[in-house]
Amino acid sequence: MKVSQIYEYLNSISPFDTQEDWDNSGLLVSNDDTCKKIYLSLDLDLDLLESLEDDSLIITHHPLIFKGLRKIDNSYVSNAIKALIKKNCALIAMHTNYDLSHLNTYFIEEILGKKIVLKEGFLAYFKNDFQSIEDLADFLKQRLKVKNINISYARKNIQSELIAVCTGSGVSLAKNLKSNIFLTGDIKYHDAFILSEENINLIDIKHYNSEECFAKSLALLLQKLPKEIIIKVSKNPFSNY
Repeated sequence: MKVSQIYEYLNSISPFDTQEDWDNSGLLVSNDDTCKKIYLSLDLDLDLLESLEDDSLIITHHPLIFKGLRKIDNSYVSNAIKALIKKNCALIAMHTNYDLSHLNTYFIEEILGKKIVLKEGFLAYFKNDFQSIEDLADFLKQRLKVKNINISYARKNIQSELIAVCTGSGVSLAKNLKSNIFLTGDIKYHDAFILSEENINLIDIKHYNSEECFAKSLALLLQKLPKEIIIKVSKNPFSNY
């Protein structure tokens, strides 16, 4: 099966034209259209690159290339591109198109074990059956296997029937919420302060922790393809100390 055929299949399950305008999902590095194996990973780091078999395809969630390149130098992105070309490996990114079609759903249903009751674009909701924000936070620590979790409390304690979720970084969507409890990552201080004053409870589920399930979720959708699927765990740049 060729890279071009796999691309068409990916496009059928998560259309690339549904990505955000600022995104750069799609075929980022092409090869001679051969594909011995398919590797899946949240990101592409240099250690992962060294382990790739020649003539393969790697599919990541985050695009290696976001902005136009003016030169190929010794930066991380340039070195990654050079390594891919040397190994004749192709690279496809499935970012906001996959968030929209699958990742939020997989995170809520498979990672949190909850049922989605409403979905609107990049926001998905499940029923709030917790007695308090602290109970919710304890549940999240258990499901995400983390020791600590950050909470920004709303100014007033208003009970919400729904809990909103956006994997990755979704604070910019807070103005569209149908809930006063929002789970997302990459929450900045000023965003937390403002949303607290606007009676939104924020729980930071971290960018990495909310999206590390990408490879596993996509592997389920690729089972019918006649290719070996290899899940790679890309490193989290942050460590707890």
